[in-house]
Amino acid sequence: MLNFNFSPFPVITTNRMVLRKITRNDANDMFTLRSNSQLMQHIDRPIATTLEDVLEIIDRGETTLLKNEGIAWAMTLQGSNQLIGSVGYYRTKPEHHRAEIGYLIHSDYQRKGLTLEAVNAILNYGFNQLQLHSVEACVTPDNFASINLLI
Repeated sequence: MLNFNFSPFPVITTNRMVLRKITRNDANDMFTLRSNSQLMQHIDRPIATTLEDVLEIIDRGETTLLKNEGIAWAMTLQGSNQLIGSVGYYRTKPEHHRAEIGYLIHSDYQRKGLTLEAVNAILNYGFNQLQLHSVEACVTPDNFASINLLI
């Protein structure tokens, strides 16, 4: 069985982005994502209707992180601290060396290869640092963008 340890938080730098810890300071940017019905149409989570909804999501993520049960990164462009999306391991199964990946990115940044860049970076982290054997993603059949990203 694996023993995950996300402390200190692993900041990951890619060609165009810095993947960093999500904090309460990201609440407004996260609300923009999580309250958008079009962005959330393929994500099996309630749409945020208040800033408090997003703060609860961020706090739950922090608890999950502190328990070493999962990890999520804020996707930010290099030179900017603004959250444009999130990517992470949301359902981990350390006893099976497995985790589920998930991601969400603002529509202004879609179709630019940024999500693929972030996914590749955390897959590298997952296989090389966490010692995962497999990673899965749950994708709805009509989410063609996500299907194309993953194949």
